[in-house]
Amino acid sequence: MSDTANQDRPRRKDGIWGLLARFAGPGDLISAAREVREAGYTRWDTHTPFPVHGLEGAMGLSPSRVPVFVFLLGMGGAAAGMALQWWVSTQAYPLVISGKPFFSWPAFVPIMFECGVLGGALGALGGFFALARLPRPHHELFASESFERVTDDCFFLSIEAEDPRFDAAATAKLLEQVGALELEMIPTSEEGS
Repeated sequence: MSDTANQDRPRRKDGIWGLLARFAGPGDLISAAREVREAGYTRWDTHTPFPVHGLEGAMGLSPSRVPVFVFLLGMGGAAAGMALQWWVSTQAYPLVISGKPFFSWPAFVPIMFECGVLGGALGALGGFFALARLPRPHHELFASESFERVTDDCFFLSIEAEDPRFDAAATAKLLEQVGALELEMIPTSEEGS
């Protein structure tokens, strides 16, 4: 990241990464997500042990951009497959086979299709990793003992201290009002800074 981008980015406040709130179930988490979004927070996320239908709507998330990666790399793969076959049959090894022209495109469609599928699959994988900012071997939430249950039976909402609306006391009060069972202040770590 450039120095200018680092200067524009808000700094972590007082060694605090943010607040982590635990909720009783998916319904409570959806309600809390809706309230946090309506309160104007922008740097926050939800964490669940399984997909929760309706949570993306409550969070106000826009549709995924992964299909754009799939389409572009799929079309690129198909074009590359056709271009390779054209080059091989007309430039590198121009052989007349059964009286067919050098560029007999109907015979090249299966390979073009398979290269398109391969490109689309790589686009889906690469797009997901890029948009999710993965791999990320360390995250401040991993230091929380209660957060270890997120893969088992707990539902969490985290709000980062970098959020412009973040105020530790006011944010904690909001999370308590929307039904948080437990609140935890997450400190920054040396690795994540």
